Amino acid sequence: MTDKVCAVVVTHRRPDELAKSLDALSAQTRMVDHLIVVDNDCDDRVRDLVAGQPIPSTYLGSRRNLGGAGGFALGMLHALTLGADWVWLADDDGRPDGAGVLATLLTCADRHRLAEVSPMVCDIDDPDRLAFPLRRGLVWRRRVSELRVDGSGDLLPGIASLFNGALFRAATVEAVGVPDIRLFIRGDEVDMHRRLVLSGLPFGTCLDASYLHPQGSDEFKPILGGKMHTQYPDDPTKRYFTYRNRGYLQAQRGLRKLVPQEWVRFGWFFLVQRRDPAGFAEWIRLRRLGRRERFSR
Repeated sequence: MTDKVCAVVVTHRRPDELAKSLDALSAQTRMVDHLIVVDNDCDDRVRDLVAGQPIPSTYLGSRRNLGGAGGFALGMLHALTLGADWVWLADDDGRPDGAGVLATLLTCADRHRLAEVSPMVCDIDDPDRLAFPLRRGLVWRRRVSELRVDGSGDLLPGIASLFNGALFRAATVEAVGVPDIRLFIRGDEVDMHRRLVLSGLPFGTCLDASYLHPQGSDEFKPILGGKMHTQYPDDPTKRYFTYRNRGYLQAQRGLRKLVPQEWVRFGWFFLVQRRDPAGFAEWIRLRRLGRRERFSR
């Protein structure tokens, strides 16, 4: 009996980008069995777009913006209620790089008996470059070629970029849970990665599959001559959720070891490089909110 794959896409006010994403999802050589679109804006244009898909589909409109975290949580739980064996996650502004991505991920997961497998997430404008840098110890990987050196054969074990193109077994969702709605945006993927690591379940990145996404590396600012980096979103709302949620996450088991270097990196960035003591004080305030689990928006 063939496993049932449910794709979950979360969208918010980007119907044109969503249409491109859904076109790629519905054109896979290994067809998705059911598509679930969570719309954080309850837009009739999105409802109509989902209704017109060539595969069985469900539209879940929300009159409250649940963020990426709540949207994926809702979609993943709905996939389980439909009897999914696998849950394939996607965002509205990205898409699989080619028609064989799902088949490749399933083959890789079966070969290595993985609980979760992710494609490489590549810059939609430069597919040889990673959309988001990956840190290995103190070294940042920014190009596809660097990941291939780190991996073995078709797999980079123990590393996965979530949620763009990530494929979860249903049993894995039951074991590690769904994204924490309190995080809203930013850090929910880090929390899921943390839970995967602590679960002891095998997971990794398939080096034969790619997912295209707008690059987000501009937020990562080099310090100490490029030897280390800090994350500084230009948008103040993104900074709020990024720093608050990091404060919460780094108080959790598995991430507490990162706290000392976090203070060194951001202290240097704000006080030495930017000469911005007010910015450093705000960083401390937001981290403290997260540590105290003050999750109001």
